Amino acid sequence: MAVMAMCVLLSCTEKKEEATLSGLMKSNFVSEVQGKPTALYVLKNQNGAEACVTNWGGRLVSVMVPDKNGKMTDVVLGYDNIQQYVDNPNNNYGGLIGRYGNRIANGKFTLDGVEYQLPQNNNGHCLHGGPQGYHGTFPRKIYDVKMFGDTLLMETESPAGEDGFPGNLNLKVTYTLTNDNAVDIKYEATTDKPTVVNLTNHSYFNLSGVPGSQILDHSIMIAADTYVPVDETLIPTGTLDPVEGTPMDLRTAVAVGAHIDDPFDQLVRGKGYDHNWVLNNNCDINVLAAKAVSAKSGIGLEVYTNEPGIQFYAGNAMTKDGDKGKLGVIYPHRGALCLETQHYPDSPNQPSFPSVVLRPGEKYFSECIYKFTVEK
Repeated sequence: MAVMAMCVLLSCTEKKEEATLSGLMKSNFVSEVQGKPTALYVLKNQNGAEACVTNWGGRLVSVMVPDKNGKMTDVVLGYDNIQQYVDNPNNNYGGLIGRYGNRIANGKFTLDGVEYQLPQNNNGHCLHGGPQGYHGTFPRKIYDVKMFGDTLLMETESPAGEDGFPGNLNLKVTYTLTNDNAVDIKYEATTDKPTVVNLTNHSYFNLSGVPGSQILDHSIMIAADTYVPVDETLIPTGTLDPVEGTPMDLRTAVAVGAHIDDPFDQLVRGKGYDHNWVLNNNCDINVLAAKAVSAKSGIGLEVYTNEPGIQFYAGNAMTKDGDKGKLGVIYPHRGALCLETQHYPDSPNQPSFPSVVLRPGEKYFSECIYKFTVEK
């Protein structure tokens, strides 16, 4: 898909002014995709931390936080310019995922007696809303933006029938960079017809401060007694299994690489960790849900959410040949981890799972806080 640049050549002074702390250039994101403008928006806090977001797919492009030595470090994967994002629309780096994050079996669900067929883009199933999704390439995913101090508000309309989902959905998402170095993401949605909604963020985190490194030495903790087992195509079996006595027990911090290749059937099916854990926090945003730490940098990532689950994905599908990201760095196999707060996969077809149905007159609200700490 062609991108028509709207920017003009900048003087050296202007280039310096429009460069971000991470080295991204705003001008590389100022473009036009199918008649809609794109840009890079920069949030800063009083500690000097920085988060950059593009309205193309609502993607979190960079997050700069201090390591244990005070060095500002970019902890998310992504690209240097809008053209790379457009050229790689199936890459989820930092994407705002919808209308349904994760998988729906066979791309089908029945709501109020009506069956709906969705795109089948992953082993015959619908993944992340289909091949386009809300993070994809069409103008409907280029969000309207307003800035309110340290908060970025993005809005869009998702029409009925888009990717097969019923109901016109009005979506508002805010990104806030707080003064305790947290990226606070809030999602709100309303509909004019019963539908299903499950929104999340798909940022790829590498906390090490070593671009192009793997995350196998990161520690991971997920406060969950049970998880959602899947079949060979990564669709839930319908049960919630205890983590006790399995490599899925992450209640005490363990290195990501410690058991990722164990001959445990669930890890074999996911080619590593790619599962939903059932959180113990009872949907309380104030209770720690998960935490990852890099001993190299001392940077920790705490996750808080009002969602019942979290998908821990360890970059198993990242290719061994790598993908060229920001600053030309090659991102290797298992070069990042994702912690996607969510309802469970395939909930529309699993009546025992928490409901994802949104009806007219109701408001969908979801919150995810990615808080960055320094572990001395």
